Amino acid sequence: MSTATALPSPAITLPDGGQFPSVGLGMWKMPKAELPSLVQEAIRIGYRHLDCACDYGNEPQVGEGIASALGAGLCRRDDLWVTSKLWNTYHEPKHVRAACERSLRDLKLDVLDLYLVHFPIALAYVPFDLRYPPEWFFDPKAPNPAMKPIDVPYADTWGAMEELQRAGLVKRIGVCNLNISLLRDLLAQCSIRPAVHQMELHPYLTQPRQLRYCAQEKIAVTAFSPLGAPSYLPLGMATPEENVLHDPVVTGIAAAHGKTAAQVALRWGVQRGCSVIPKTQSPARLAENLALFDFALSADEMAAIDRLDRHRRFNDPGHFAEKAFNTFFPIFD
Repeated sequence: MSTATALPSPAITLPDGGQFPSVGLGMWKMPKAELPSLVQEAIRIGYRHLDCACDYGNEPQVGEGIASALGAGLCRRDDLWVTSKLWNTYHEPKHVRAACERSLRDLKLDVLDLYLVHFPIALAYVPFDLRYPPEWFFDPKAPNPAMKPIDVPYADTWGAMEELQRAGLVKRIGVCNLNISLLRDLLAQCSIRPAVHQMELHPYLTQPRQLRYCAQEKIAVTAFSPLGAPSYLPLGMATPEENVLHDPVVTGIAAAHGKTAAQVALRWGVQRGCSVIPKTQSPARLAENLALFDFALSADEMAAIDRLDRHRRFNDPGHFAEKAFNTFFPIFD
């Protein structure tokens, strides 16, 4: 996967002809109060890809920003790509449509460009009027709160996702956080193939076999946490020594190009054929993260970053679920 290219397109063409923007704005951990204006500003400076989820708890604020941007004539709805995700507590097929409709209502949209299954984790249903978003605990007020896994085959959830696409509520459906075996099993039995696989991917977790398999199956890849540790440092899920933006290989390449370390890490992801969804609350960094198409990394530079792989996964339920939610729940092993 270490081939340098000359300035790839700012969009990935999907098998259905859709143009999937190569750079998006991730909404995980983004503060609600600032989001309406931040989303409007992002759209004003050129973002056309917004990555949302029920679990982020801020879709109404994202929806306000989108509505304001459209109302101000900053773009047309058809120019935007908006992704949302089905949360773990809605995996039973009878709950899938209602979950999607709730996200649509919060985002003030008639249709999603992409709807993903957030994790291959099925948890007991929590009604909207009891708690929304429901997060991970089944009952946060219990003496010993924990997750409450239930037995729902992934294929059953996927069948309900297919019905969303047939009904016109979503243009495409996709997956997140699957290992290759589960993805292969899904492809063997689905009627509608996943358009996108969203996975953690950065220079310390390069995932070459996932990329190769998805390319083989014509499934686009979105790299979440494309800058690695920064999103996880405040959560105690990473250490400062694991910050790729301080890695001398990355900073050296950045200096050679007159770019920031973040731009080099993001450019590496885009140049591998991925869509990247960094997040930032800084207007200056919004523009910086979008400015990836006026330079290219050489084959040697790409290979040098590839060699940084530590197989370091920050977002792993097999680790954080037991520590934070009193439930051992590995999905990648």
